[in-house]
Amino acid sequence: MASKRITQSNINWAALAERVPPNQKPNLAAFKSKSDKYLRSVVVNPETPPKIDWAFYKKTVPVAGMVDKFQQQYESLKIPYPVDNVTSQIDEQEKKVKQEIANFIKSSQSRIADHEKNITHLRSLLPYDQMTMEDYRDAFPEKALDPINNPTFWPHTPEEQVGYKAEGAGAAEHH
Repeated sequence: MASKRITQSNINWAALAERVPPNQKPNLAAFKSKSDKYLRSVVVNPETPPKIDWAFYKKTVPVAGMVDKFQQQYESLKIPYPVDNVTSQIDEQEKKVKQEIANFIKSSQSRIADHEKNITHLRSLLPYDQMTMEDYRDAFPEKALDPINNPTFWPHTPEEQVGYKAEGAGAAEHH
């Protein structure tokens, strides 16, 4: 498997630092230091092993066949490169997170539109300090007291109304 040579970091450290909370900045600095150290050690070493002058050694070494044997072993040496079995998982996770973000944005935009509609409605009403009880009843019929169509008992809380049953078994009605 052919691998590509790493020559520089693909990480945008400035953009990453903007997203890291202040209490995690030391951890990010330590991680960046380790990453830079690893990158420097990779860049210092050559991409391919050094070429050996086998003809020189064949003339110099008196044992017949020894240099040929070493040359064959050296040229057949393959250093295994680790198989990448996590990139696909990361890509899959990235797609899932992007979908979750898109769904969140869509639902947020829907909530924003609803809130803007409510704000527009509230701005169209009379200010509360200028409203009468009738104006309030017209603006918020579901919240206003309606003694004719829906009479309630003081203090007008659900617990004090006829037919109220508390959460739990066997609660008695209040009158």
